[in-house]
Amino acid sequence: MAKRGDDRREKILAVAESIILKRGFAATSIDDILQSAHITKGGFFYHFPGKSDLAIALVERYLEADEDFFESLLQRARELSEDPLQQMLIFLNLMAEAMENLEDVHPGCLVATFTYESQLIDDSLRNRIAQGTLNWRHKFKNQLEQISDSYRPAIEVNLDELADMLSSVLEGGILLSRIFENKMTLVQQIKQYRNYLRLLYSSSTN
Repeated sequence: MAKRGDDRREKILAVAESIILKRGFAATSIDDILQSAHITKGGFFYHFPGKSDLAIALVERYLEADEDFFESLLQRARELSEDPLQQMLIFLNLMAEAMENLEDVHPGCLVATFTYESQLIDDSLRNRIAQGTLNWRHKFKNQLEQISDSYRPAIEVNLDELADMLSSVLEGGILLSRIFENKMTLVQQIKQYRNYLRLLYSSSTN
C-alpha cells in the first residue's frame, strides 16, 4: 500500500512534469506547481529541497518510465517471434500503435526539455540525461546486434548510429507532432524507421 507521503510526492512530480512540458523549466516556478498540485510549500520542500532536486527527480522518473515502456514492448515482441529482425519490426509496430492510441498529441519529452535549457541545469542532471540517452542506445543496439548476427545489411552501417537514429526519430517525431498538432506525425516517423530497417536487413541473411 502506498504511503500518503509517496502519493503527495508523485502528485508533485506529475503536476510539475505537465507544467514544465508546456512552459519549460525556466518559466515554471515552484509557486506554479504548488497552486496546481494544491500542495503547501512545506509539503513541497519536505520532498524536494529545491527546484534542482525536483528536476533530477523528474528526469529519473521519466527515464525509468521510458525504460519500462521500451522493455515491455520488446518483451511482447520476443513472445511473438524468435527472429530478431521480426522482433524489432514488431517492437516498432507496437510503439507506433501505442502512440496512435494516445488521446492527444504526445505531451513532449522531459529529456529534450531540459536539454534545450541546459544552461539552467547542473552537471549532475546533465550527466544523468546523457546516461539515460546512452541507455536508450544500448537497448536498441543490443537488438540490432542480434539482427546483424543473422542478417547481412544491404549497406555498411554503424550500429551505434543506427540505434541513435531511433532516438532521433522519436524525439524529432514528438517535436513535429507538437508543431503540426497531429499525433499521427510521430506514428508515421516510427513507421518510416521500421521501413528503413526492413530495406536494410530483409534482403539477405548471413
